[in-house]
Amino acid sequence: MNQFLQTKKGEFQRAVEFFKKDINSLRTGRANTAILEGINIEAYGAKTPLVGLANIVVADARSLIVSPWDKNITKDVEKAIIEAGLGLGVVNEGDKIRLTIPAMTEENRKDLVKKLNEKTEQAKVSARQNREAIKNAIEKAEKDKAISEDDRFRFMEELEEEVKKINEELKGVRDKKEKEIMTI
Repeated sequence: MNQFLQTKKGEFQRAVEFFKKDINSLRTGRANTAILEGINIEAYGAKTPLVGLANIVVADARSLIVSPWDKNITKDVEKAIIEAGLGLGVVNEGDKIRLTIPAMTEENRKDLVKKLNEKTEQAKVSARQNREAIKNAIEKAEKDKAISEDDRFRFMEELEEEVKKINEELKGVRDKKEKEIMTI
């Protein structure tokens, strides 16, 4: 394996891992604490992630319970969840907040698949940017006579194979998530 690809291989994997984490926030009709990961609460004079201020539990297949450790910020937590626009039913029970996940309609599912496709494209763009950086490094090395023309062709071929593998992995993850979203 060529040294150019070796140095940037971790960036390809980071793009895939970020994509996997990013699509976890897409709801699938089942309760999942990951849908609340991107929510920040204005509390104590700073924006703090919800997971740092409350305990989040899956109560059943269609509901979550958010229990703030400090009961004084319950209203702030409720407000932030509503403003996040996740389409969840929010009920403040005083010391905790119950979130109900409504049954998904066909339209909701199609919208989520569109979001999934956008996130997939962002991950592919990241992979293409990595490929471009490696390609430029290989071409520069050939220009500087550090590698031969044959090496350049071989390195480019290995690079294209790696990008193809990454794109196939992204597609596999995307297809699995789409199946989850579309399953009733």
